[in-house]
Amino acid sequence: MTHATSPRAAPWPARTLRLVLGDQLNPGHSWFQQVDAQVVYVLMEVRQETDYVLHHAQKILAIFAAMRDFARQLRAAGHRVRYVALESASNRQSIPGNLQALARHYGARSVQWQQPDEWRLDAQLQAWAATQPLAWDIVDSEHFLTARGELAALMQGRRQWLMEHFYRHMRRRHRLLLDADGQPEGGRWNFDHDNRKPWPGTPPQPPDWRPTHDHSGLWAMLQRCGVDSLGQPQAAALRWPLNRAEALACLEAFIAQALPHFGDYEDAMASQAPRLFHSLLSFALNVKMLQPLEVIRRAEAAWRGGLAPLAAVEGFVRQILGWREYVRGIYWSCMPGYENRNALGHHLPLPRWFWTGDTGMRCLQLSIRQSLQTAHAHHIQRLMVIGNFALLAGLDPVALHRWYLGIYIDAFEWVELPNTLGMSQSADGGLIATKPYVSGAAYLQRMTDYCRGCAYDPRQRTGPRACPFNALYWDFFDRHSTALRDNHRLTLVYRQWQKMPPQQQEALRGQARQLRGRLDTL
Repeated sequence: MTHATSPRAAPWPARTLRLVLGDQLNPGHSWFQQVDAQVVYVLMEVRQETDYVLHHAQKILAIFAAMRDFARQLRAAGHRVRYVALESASNRQSIPGNLQALARHYGARSVQWQQPDEWRLDAQLQAWAATQPLAWDIVDSEHFLTARGELAALMQGRRQWLMEHFYRHMRRRHRLLLDADGQPEGGRWNFDHDNRKPWPGTPPQPPDWRPTHDHSGLWAMLQRCGVDSLGQPQAAALRWPLNRAEALACLEAFIAQALPHFGDYEDAMASQAPRLFHSLLSFALNVKMLQPLEVIRRAEAAWRGGLAPLAAVEGFVRQILGWREYVRGIYWSCMPGYENRNALGHHLPLPRWFWTGDTGMRCLQLSIRQSLQTAHAHHIQRLMVIGNFALLAGLDPVALHRWYLGIYIDAFEWVELPNTLGMSQSADGGLIATKPYVSGAAYLQRMTDYCRGCAYDPRQRTGPRACPFNALYWDFFDRHSTALRDNHRLTLVYRQWQKMPPQQQEALRGQARQLRGRLDTL
C-alpha cells in the first residue's frame, strides 16, 4: 500500500473532506455505503496522537496498522482516500493542521467528522471549525447503544449513578436475555456471585486464536520518527486483529472455545494462563471493527443454542451492554474536569517498577510485566491487583490514569478514565462505586496463584516479610475514616479495626508508613 507524501499530488478537487479517526474503523458506517467522487476520506498518523500520553508500542502499531488496512479497504471499495503517513514531509502532526492544509489543497467547501469519543478531540475539532470559513458537520459514529447524555437523563436526581439500574434498563430496551414475559432468564438479572471462582488448572486455557502480523517496517518508521513508547513492541508478531474480518474470526473463536468457561473464571488470575477465558475483543470493539450489539447477540445465541451457560453469557453481556455503555455515559456527563478529580487527596508518584515490573510483590510483578509485554491485562488484574495497590498506597490517581491510558491497547479516555478514577481509585467521590474496591492479601491468595513463590507472606501483617497489601489495607481505612466510616458497606471493616488492640493498630500504621516511604524498593 502506498501513502501520499504531499497534498500537491491530488488529481482533482473535492467538495467535502470526511475525517476518519483511528478509533472509527467501522466499514458498516452509513458514510461508506455509497461512493461519491466529490468526497475524500482523510486518515492521518500524527504526533498529536502518539505523544499526548506515553503509549504502549503495540497500541501505536496496532492502531496505525489497522488504519492503513482500513484505508486500503476504502480504496478497494471505490472511495477517494487521503492517508497522511507519520513521516510525510507535509504532515503538520496535528489533526486541525492537516485538515486545514488538505481543505485548501482540494478546494473543499465542507468538512465532516464522526463524533469523537474523547472530549479533548471533540473540543479541539469544534474550536478549530469555528475559526474556518468552511461549512462543517458532525455525524454519529453509529456504534454505541446510547446517546452521550442518555445516562445523565436516566439518573437525574439520584445521588449515586448505579450501573445495575442502567443495566436493567438496557436489557429491557434491547430485549436481551429476557423470557416471553419480559423477565430475566433464569429468574435473576445478575449472576455476578456465580462468576468468582478461582481457576483450578482445568479446563486448560485455550490456544491464542488471535492472528499474527509482522509490522517490523512500521516499527522501524516509528523509531525513525522518534516516537517514544513503553512496553515490548512485538512488531514481528503483533497479536491483534487489524480489520473486521479478523475481529469476527476472533469473536467466533471466543464463543466456541472460551465463553462456556468465561463466567466461572471471569475474576480468576493464573501466572501460567494470563488470558484464561477472556475474549480479548475490547480493542476490536473500541476501534469499532465490531459492533457491541452484534457481539452481545452472538453470545446470547450461544446460550439459547445450548453452547454456553447462562451465568457465563450474562456476565459477558453485562460487561458490554451494562458497564461499557455506563462508563461512557459517566464520562460525557462529567467532562471536562473529571480527569482531575482526587477526592481522597492521594499524591504519591507511581513507583519506578510501574515501567519495569521489577518488584518483589509477585502479583504486581506478573500483572505489570504482562501489561508491558502484551499491552493487555484483564479487568481484575487492573482493578484488584494494580488498582488495589495504587489506592491502598495513596498513589496519585491522575498519574495512574495516564499510565492506564497509555499502557493498555483498549484504553481510550472515555472508557479508561471512569474505570480508573471512579471505579478503581474512588477519586470521583463515590459517583460510580458504592465503596472502595480494595482488599488485603487474602483475596489475592484466594483468586490467584500469584502468592506462590512471592518474596512476601500473605499471612503476615507486619514484619519484613509481611505482604504489603495487609498493612496498607488497614492503614487506608484508618487514614480515611472520616470520609468512609459512615458507609454502611464498610461497617464490618471498621468494626474489625476497632476491635484490634491499640498496639496492633499502631504496628499496622507503622508498617504502612514504612512501606509508603519506600515504594520504589518493594
